[in-house]
Amino acid sequence: MSTPWPPERRWTGLAVDLGSARTRVWSLGGGMVLDVPTVTFPDAGPDRGPRTLHPFRRHAVDVAGTARMLDRLLRHGPPRLGRPLVVLTTPVLDGVPCRAAARAAVEVLRPRAVLTVPTARAVALAAREDLSRPLLVVDAGARFTETVLLVDGVVTDAQRVALGACGLDDDPASARLVDAVAAMVAAVVDGDRTTAEPPAAARGVLLAGGGALRPGFVRRLARRLDVPVKVVPAPDTAAVRGAAELLGSARRHPSSTGDVPAPVPE
Repeated sequence: MSTPWPPERRWTGLAVDLGSARTRVWSLGGGMVLDVPTVTFPDAGPDRGPRTLHPFRRHAVDVAGTARMLDRLLRHGPPRLGRPLVVLTTPVLDGVPCRAAARAAVEVLRPRAVLTVPTARAVALAAREDLSRPLLVVDAGARFTETVLLVDGVVTDAQRVALGACGLDDDPASARLVDAVAAMVAAVVDGDRTTAEPPAAARGVLLAGGGALRPGFVRRLARRLDVPVKVVPAPDTAAVRGAAELLGSARRHPSSTGDVPAPVPE
C-alpha cells in the first residue's frame, strides 16, 4: 500500500465500498480503517430502545442516514490533512439515481473530489487481472449478485439477480444462486456479438463477494459452469482494495502535482 500523502499536499485519499450489508473504507497509507455493518442508530424516543436502520439499499438509498453513519464512524478515523480524494465503488446496475445518492452521502467527508469505479472493475484490479483481455466477473454480495463482462476494463454487459450470500448455508438457496449465475453468464456471453466472447468464456469466471467465501457454493458453481472459477484473494474486501489501487494510481499520476486529481473511469 502506498505511503501517506505528504502534509504539503494537504489532502488524503479514501476508498469507500458502501454495501447493503457492510461498509468498508480504506485509507491511503493506512489500510483498512472500517469494516462494519451498514447500519445507523438514530436517537430513540423515551418509550423504546434504539432502532437499527439500514440506510443503504439498492434502489432505495437514504442519503441522510448513510451520511450520518459515515460521519459517526469516521469522525475519529484517519487523520484529515485536508479534503480527501474519495474513490467510491458502484455496482454496475445501480443506475444513475443510486450512484448520485451514494456520491451525495459521501459529501459528509468533505471530499476534494468523488470519483466512481464500477465494482466489477475494482474487483479485477484487486485480483491484478490483465484488463487488456476480456474478463467475466461475478460479484456475489450479501443480497444481490452481478455478472459483468469487462472488455479493455470497460463494462460491456451486465446482469443482476436479487439473490446473494445470505442464506447460502442452506443447500436449496445455494442451488438457486448457482442456477441464477449460470443463467446470467449464459445471457452475457450469448448477448455479446464482439470478438470478446470466446476468450472471455475460455478464461473462466473471476468470483468475489461474500459468496466466494463459501467453498461448497464455489465448487458447485465450477461444476455447473464447466469453466475455471477463480476466487479473488479475500473476496469480501476485493472491491474496496481495488478502489484503493486506483487511489495509488492517482497519486502516481502526473496530474497529482496540480490541484486536480487524476480521473478514474466511470
